Amino acid sequence: MTASGAPVALVTGASRGIGRGIALALAEAGYDVGVNYVRNREAAEATCGEIAGKGRRAAPLAADVALAADRARLVEETVTALGPIALLVNNAGVGPSARADILEAGEESFDRLVATNLKGPYFLTQLVARRMIEWRAAGLLSRPKIVFITSISAFTASTNRGDYCVSKAGLSMAATLFAARLAAEGIGVYEVQPGIIRTDMTTKVQERYDRLILEEGILPIGRWGEPADVGQAVRAIAEDRFAYSTGIVIQVDGGFHLRTL
Repeated sequence: MTASGAPVALVTGASRGIGRGIALALAEAGYDVGVNYVRNREAAEATCGEIAGKGRRAAPLAADVALAADRARLVEETVTALGPIALLVNNAGVGPSARADILEAGEESFDRLVATNLKGPYFLTQLVARRMIEWRAAGLLSRPKIVFITSISAFTASTNRGDYCVSKAGLSMAATLFAARLAAEGIGVYEVQPGIIRTDMTTKVQERYDRLILEEGILPIGRWGEPADVGQAVRAIAEDRFAYSTGIVIQVDGGFHLRTL
């Protein structure tokens, strides 16, 4: 706990979309929240304002998780502004600038997606996990937690955005690796796999997904997911409702993962 009496969560990519939904759900669960963003400070401050409206502290924190120096600064600024991090949510991610067939796609997009979606959270988790172990030994934290927000693209092939699928599949394995390593340290690690969620990223393909959901029935639960749906899953983790679990995958996908005939 911090001086405010509340645990602290750091949510990457929290200025909008799924990250904002998670940040607001955590505030409702009693967490103070570090709202990480890259460029859109106005959106981050708006998220912080909503968190404050729920009676919790928030801090807008500019950092690009793809950059080592930014990751280190992000951790230190979170601790300075709010206190020891009890919950890290690796949410920040980017999609391809343009979808391209894997026989044509170039290395620039691949490198960009892997740096942000995989390398960034992998090494940010390493940094935070080391500190969590220290804080727990000092009695500052009881049961810290780490959440990886991956995607149904971790197991679903989209040949026009292979770089995104590879980055999310790698992130899924990162969650498993850290869960195995940190269980003995008293740190729970969880993976949340969102499906088709209504965000800025999916706006560009809204017509296609509307058709798949509403006409072709790709989702047993026949509607779009909302950022709040993902937020509620992370809130359940934050509230220690999975205390005897680690390394589990929580699928927030409208039933997409089901195989039916």
